[in-house]
Amino acid sequence: MLTSLNLSDNNLVAEGGKALCKNSTLTFLRLSNSLGAEGGKALADALCKNSTLSSLDLSYNNLGSEGGKALADALCKNSTLTSLNLCDNNIESDGGKALADALCKNSTLTSLNLSYNELGAEGGKALADALCKNSTLSS
Repeated sequence: MLTSLNLSDNNLVAEGGKALCKNSTLTFLRLSNSLGAEGGKALADALCKNSTLSSLDLSYNNLGSEGGKALADALCKNSTLTSLNLCDNNIESDGGKALADALCKNSTLTSLNLSYNELGAEGGKALADALCKNSTLSS
């Protein structure tokens, strides 16, 4: 049974990523592919329904704030994801604020990587405030 899959740099489109999130055996998925905002939204939609994935690496996907906001919404609904890598996705302050709101509601995520985004002062402050309320995030 396949539990870990790395499909980075394979130019998967949004539908390919969404189909993978529907898999019921994967616990680790790495999709560093330049999926874009639409790909992020599709993955977020699938993540709301997924109950096995615990680690998701979406680094270098150019998700933008729209993709970041969609994933923030998914974090409010998903109860299995413990690690999320959103490194270098051009997420700006409004996406950062949405992720901060999600951190206040999510109780399973223990690791979040937001390095190399464009969160700015507002996004950074929102995240700092959220960290005071979140008791599960450790890295």
